[in-house]
Amino acid sequence: MTVDSRRVEGSAYPRTVSRVGLVDDHAVVGLGVRALLADHPDLEFVAAEPTVADLLAGGADLDVVLLDLRLADGSSVWQNISRLRQTGAEVLAFTSGDDVDLVRAAARAGIAGMVRKSEDSEHLLEALRHVCRGEVVASTEWAAAVDSDPHAPGLSPRERQVLELYASGEKADRVARLLGVSRETVLDHIRRIRVKYAAVERPAHTKVELYMRAVEDGVLPGPG
Repeated sequence: MTVDSRRVEGSAYPRTVSRVGLVDDHAVVGLGVRALLADHPDLEFVAAEPTVADLLAGGADLDVVLLDLRLADGSSVWQNISRLRQTGAEVLAFTSGDDVDLVRAAARAGIAGMVRKSEDSEHLLEALRHVCRGEVVASTEWAAAVDSDPHAPGLSPRERQVLELYASGEKADRVARLLGVSRETVLDHIRRIRVKYAAVERPAHTKVELYMRAVEDGVLPGPG
């Protein structure tokens, strides 16, 4: 993660400045977040825009982006998160949290956590700092939404590793060498992955479909 090299005196957190952006189509939210971060020199508020496209057009180098999951431009959660993550920024959902399907979609797309807009300012500050340190903000509410997702395939950590490598274009032999296992073990994992996706009615019969599922679930970044 890219951070500014300026030192922060008196901070209990890593002595760097993390750059924060916001995507929310309510201007008052941006004003509030800007005012909040102004008193915390380890967090620099860089930009607020109503859409992801507008934020990216500004070319700012950001460490974390607060993203409202429901935007007026009709953009999809997966598309927005994928585009932001391709820049190297982490994404923290900043939402009312009342739409479980949106929260699940965000989790599959690879967000680092979720903060309700109704939370107090200290909770938001701590969440930003956790994410800027490379940590996940796993609230009970977010975890419950993800765990109850009927479309989640329930892949094991090893299956996710295999899916990431294989769906990105590696051949089974190459995946086996990278993971230090046999080719037969890799093929067995792939079969199990296909079975798990079929069980949640998200079939992945081909390698292209495996790639699509990997992107949908945040295992791989989406296309540029």
